[in-house]
Amino acid sequence: MTRWEPNARERLERAAFELFAEQGFAQTTVPQITERAGLTTRSFFRHYADKREVLFGGDGEIPERIAMLMASRPPGLSLIELIVWGVQTMTREVIADQREDLKARRAIIQGDPGLQERELRKQLEVSNAIREALRDQGLDGVTASLVGKLATAISSTAQERWLDAPDDRTLAECVTEVSQSLTKLLASDVPWADAH
Repeated sequence: MTRWEPNARERLERAAFELFAEQGFAQTTVPQITERAGLTTRSFFRHYADKREVLFGGDGEIPERIAMLMASRPPGLSLIELIVWGVQTMTREVIADQREDLKARRAIIQGDPGLQERELRKQLEVSNAIREALRDQGLDGVTASLVGKLATAISSTAQERWLDAPDDRTLAECVTEVSQSLTKLLASDVPWADAH
């Protein structure tokens, strides 16, 4: 019979983040993580396939979550309003209360080229999931692809801005600011050389 281990996943995640920050992702081993968490290696593999999953866990749920989100969108939104609504809804549900954790995660990822590549792949998966959800609802492929790419660009840019902000600006406010900047840029007929 397996012994119950309270908060095992949270303990493993906390231990992993501490070790990644202290000694780097590549130098950290699963046994070190489990030792720091006071758990067994078997416990680790009950929750994660490998140590990267501590940073990227839940990625497999993205297409289903996005499809559900797109199916529940309010009627009558323009495409830019749809993007802003979708990004704000996802960020509110998934990451709005995790600023310090996301800063730590970003620092870990920035310190490892393999993790940077995995982060880019995650953004592509999100973009593709948005594209497919919109195509399933009748939007043409080119437009659906553009919406997916714009949504991920707005999301990642807003998240960077939020994490770097010295004030208490919310992530939703950063999403709005970035989307307004994009809308203004796309509406501008000023030649690029004259715009700065």
